[in-house]
Amino acid sequence: MWMSTLARVARPALQRGTSAMACQALRVGGRPRRPAGPLPYCLTLMQLRGQHTLGSAALPLARHSVRQVRALDEERIMEVEWEDGGHSLYPFTWLRDNCQCPLCTLESAQARKLLMSGLDINTGVDVVEVTNDNKVSIVWPDQHTSVFDAEWLKKRCFSDAARQAMQEELFINTNGRVALKVVGVEKRHEEETQTERYYWDSKLHIPTADYQEVLHDDKAALAWLLALRRVGIVYLKGAPAEQGQVARLAQRIGYLRLTFYGHTWQVQDKPMANNVAYTSGGLSLHSDYPALHFAPGVQFLHCITQAEEGGESEVVDGFHMAEQLQREDPEAFRTLSSLQVDFTDTGMDYCDFLLQSKKSIIDVSPTGRVERINFNNATRDSVLDVPLQQVQPFYRSIRAYVDIMNRPENVVTYRMMPGDIVTFDNWRLLHGRRPYVSKPDRLRQLEGAYLDWDEVMSRLRILRNSVHGNI
Repeated sequence: MWMSTLARVARPALQRGTSAMACQALRVGGRPRRPAGPLPYCLTLMQLRGQHTLGSAALPLARHSVRQVRALDEERIMEVEWEDGGHSLYPFTWLRDNCQCPLCTLESAQARKLLMSGLDINTGVDVVEVTNDNKVSIVWPDQHTSVFDAEWLKKRCFSDAARQAMQEELFINTNGRVALKVVGVEKRHEEETQTERYYWDSKLHIPTADYQEVLHDDKAALAWLLALRRVGIVYLKGAPAEQGQVARLAQRIGYLRLTFYGHTWQVQDKPMANNVAYTSGGLSLHSDYPALHFAPGVQFLHCITQAEEGGESEVVDGFHMAEQLQREDPEAFRTLSSLQVDFTDTGMDYCDFLLQSKKSIIDVSPTGRVERINFNNATRDSVLDVPLQQVQPFYRSIRAYVDIMNRPENVVTYRMMPGDIVTFDNWRLLHGRRPYVSKPDRLRQLEGAYLDWDEVMSRLRILRNSVHGNI
């Protein structure tokens, strides 16, 4: 819970031409005074090149120096004064959310480790100061310390001009506004989803089918896909506990969706992980691949080896949670269904990749029907392309949605065993994992794969015609 703090203003004694530059943190009571006159915001991105950190590509450097920083406690904003005379403002919540330390960021994947449920969205600060090497250091009320490179901050200034320049750079001559719609596909999806959805909570008994029957019997395959469409998740049992089974299952439908992680991928604890899933830590509830403009619609996960301890899977009905949010907090629902959020993913796997997308957390059709959930806290970009005054409402809204998802009465928990395959709607469900104990002689291994709903719906129609005759 946020507690008001005294303003701590850093006034570093910067002495050019000497290596003995001391930094001082001045602690003063009350609210820091603003400089006289309006605040000149930071410059365009052409002057804001910085280092390759969480969520952005490496860009040519144009070094910027910080003259001083100050905490505006009443507004919960940090003000940076640059040596060129410009000023930038950064909300405390955004700064804490984007801490770059190893506890909060997985550097090898450039992905956020700090969970939304662990973020104090009303945080204050204890100390802000400029370090000897011209970085900005913040000590939070819980004594956690965050250090930010000046160039990293400069690029992420919340002024209209800086945000627009950043978006133009990220999306290449799109003026920062990208709205990809696949004409026809979106329309067909709207028509197909008129089948009644079955909303569920923790009391769900996940529909279960036999893997071999699904492979060889059209009626079993039709029942599987109909349940997948209506409930969003189906469990298949009886697959061999060896690689290749998700590919066989995909062939029953059509073909796999190739992504930058390959046709299939192995979920294991890996050194220098390029994805937070490839660690033994817990995974908060998320959808996969919002960094793609068209995220995979269906996901398969096959358990080959399970951990001796931990590793339970968790799922929630994202559509049902969105309905609850709309009922309990209409303003939060409006925010998440209207604001566009940046997602990113970068690394090397099937090939090297640097992805960037812009989506609402909750996609709603023109008729008000929830169509898709786009949320992955690990790949949500540190770039937040919203006006300064909308930053705090965004955090309040996403925290409200996450809190609903994390309610025990909404979460289904299950433990996969070797030979089990879970198939689920990646546009609807959010899935997670509890941490597990990783042992070299018994590595937990799941094999995963993606398909698009186009292929699934195609096969569903064919199976329906095969079983019931042309309709």
